[in-house]
Amino acid sequence: MATLTGRRVAFLAADGVEQVELEQPRRTLREAGADTELLSLKDGEIQAMNGDIEPADVFRVDRRVSEASVDDYDYLVLPGGTVNPDNLRSDSDAIRFVKEFAAAGKPIAAICHGPWVLVEADLVRGRTVTSYPSIRTDVRNAGGHVVEAEVVTDAGITTSRNPGDLPAFCERIIEELTRA
Repeated sequence: MATLTGRRVAFLAADGVEQVELEQPRRTLREAGADTELLSLKDGEIQAMNGDIEPADVFRVDRRVSEASVDDYDYLVLPGGTVNPDNLRSDSDAIRFVKEFAAAGKPIAAICHGPWVLVEADLVRGRTVTSYPSIRTDVRNAGGHVVEAEVVTDAGITTSRNPGDLPAFCERIIEELTRA
């Protein structure tokens, strides 16, 4: 496994985040030596979910996204869950941060419903992406080319469909972060 010592990864999530889509990439990156920070819309904790309907663990927020600087991070991960990205795409600070991340040429990864945030930030236009099936019409309407694949990377944006894709998603994040 690659050594990511000195690399900083922001995870942007809100209440309703799918627990495994937050935990597994964070654990994988930490095991590879990266530092991770959980950014959110508020201070305190966020409530994770299992399968969108069962409350899971709560996670301590490291910093509000409104107070975060793109310069502090090498990579951005947008976990899914249905409610989480819906909360994020409604927040101007979250969308500003994602847009600034892309404008800085830094890589971004989104899984499941996470590409909804990319749609709101106008980052799927002209890119090939994958996502959870229920948001594919939104992705197409925003100018994205949707494919059925476990993981896709196009112009610095990596996407996956669902928790079953996490092994490939995590592997691709490490590959992209190693190159970044």
